[in-house]
Amino acid sequence: MRRVSVFGSTGSIGVGTLDVIAHQGGAEAFDVVALTGGRNIDLLAEQARQFRPDLVVTCYDDCLGALKEALAGTGIEVAAGEAALIEAAARPADWIMSAIVGAAGLPPGLEALKHGTTLALANKESLVTAGPLLLGTAKAYGATVLPVDSEHSGIFQALMGEDIEAVERIVITASGGAFRDWPLEDLANATVAQASTHPNWNMGQRITIDSASMFNKAMEVIETKEFFGVSPEKIEVIVHPESLIHAMVGFSDGALMAHLGPHDMRHAIGFALNWPKRDTLPVQRLDLAQIGQLTFREPDLQRYPALGLAKQVMAEGGLSGAVFTAAKEAAMDAFIAEKIGFLDMFKVVERVMDRFSGEIRLNPDQITLDNVAEADQLSREATQAVITAL
Repeated sequence: MRRVSVFGSTGSIGVGTLDVIAHQGGAEAFDVVALTGGRNIDLLAEQARQFRPDLVVTCYDDCLGALKEALAGTGIEVAAGEAALIEAAARPADWIMSAIVGAAGLPPGLEALKHGTTLALANKESLVTAGPLLLGTAKAYGATVLPVDSEHSGIFQALMGEDIEAVERIVITASGGAFRDWPLEDLANATVAQASTHPNWNMGQRITIDSASMFNKAMEVIETKEFFGVSPEKIEVIVHPESLIHAMVGFSDGALMAHLGPHDMRHAIGFALNWPKRDTLPVQRLDLAQIGQLTFREPDLQRYPALGLAKQVMAEGGLSGAVFTAAKEAAMDAFIAEKIGFLDMFKVVERVMDRFSGEIRLNPDQITLDNVAEADQLSREATQAVITAL
């Protein structure tokens, strides 16, 4: 029986992961070692009762009492806080889903890799802020990292059995988000509610705003460079409103391998869960005749300045990814709080990036958790100063 843990089980990826596990036999087929979540204690407790893990962790200390009460009498161990997350990651498991949002996902992911597990990575920040550290840790401990973003899962699948040296280009697609068809002059007045509505997907607020701004795609470009080890010049982004092609890989003989799939993250989740084999998944099968056509357009860098910032991060290297991620998160917090406008997010991140550009301390000989945390803190402080000065 395979031992699995799900970190971030109450988020959309975590819920999808448990749905796939349930479809493939649930607690009768898998030994669920640990589930972790945030403040949605009702859902976390419901998941625990269904999948019977050994340990359930909430990230927040103030939620521990509610979690204990919800699982009283079940015999399930409960805990809270950062140390509890690390302890959960250290528990032996064959496969761990890393779906905690933000920089908080990096420490438990690293801890899991030190135990030689297979880490299904849905946490973008881990590769963007500390790609060499994460992949180096996996190599040192004989662990495996599998991508769960639909784009990177598509790239991974297109590259199976192929020689990376024969790759000419990697194309990742973008829906274009909520504002892909808006007049440019209207973007300055875009509201939080408008940015939080996606034309194709039903996702959480932050990731939907990430899509509207294409900050998510900027991070995916950086992830592509880190995970697959290709030069930035080989990575392209194209707007594909139907969101059915997730990625394409072009080879030196002119062939272009495309990965198609429905608007359903359970495909990428299920692929990672079952790799290196495939198993039946409860996802829609595409009817190409009904779809009729697929469309593409070049991304407008005036509409999506985040793509230019991704190029800056890749050119500077070092801890610039940690600076970028922290500034982006803090700028989005300010936008959601209606302290700044939609377009101000790009200005803020750009100014923070420029503030740290070329700093020796952001290009250390080795990336560690400590200097990633320091870069994160410095970036957040600088972001608040920039926001105040706007």
